Amino acid sequence: MPNNAFPRDKRLLAPEDYDQVFKKPVRAGANGMLVLARKNDLPHPRLGLIVPKKVLKRAVWRNRVKRLVRESFRQQQDSLPNVDLVFLAKSGIGDLSNRDLTSALNRLWAQISRLSGKARSS
Repeated sequence: MPNNAFPRDKRLLAPEDYDQVFKKPVRAGANGMLVLARKNDLPHPRLGLIVPKKVLKRAVWRNRVKRLVRESFRQQQDSLPNVDLVFLAKSGIGDLSNRDLTSALNRLWAQISRLSGKARSS
């Protein structure tokens, strides 16, 4: 049975963790979003979120996006390699429906998995 929890150790919390991901990341993007990934030394992936007020003005809108990203990550974490991920919201993400956002995220997780495998082998 897959582990669907999202405990504290699965999150990027410290600024140093984010800085590590921003150094030579593997990138995957879709309409209104960007996911950066970098290999970690832990036995599981971790997720960090950046949803700026400049992109989504209202807290309700930002919280919706963060909730959907966390839920998608939670469901897909067992299929992801051991990487630190940073989700970056871009302009246009507010126009996506929940279904579109979730399907785009699932494609991004798969793309990150493929790209991280290639980066590891080269």
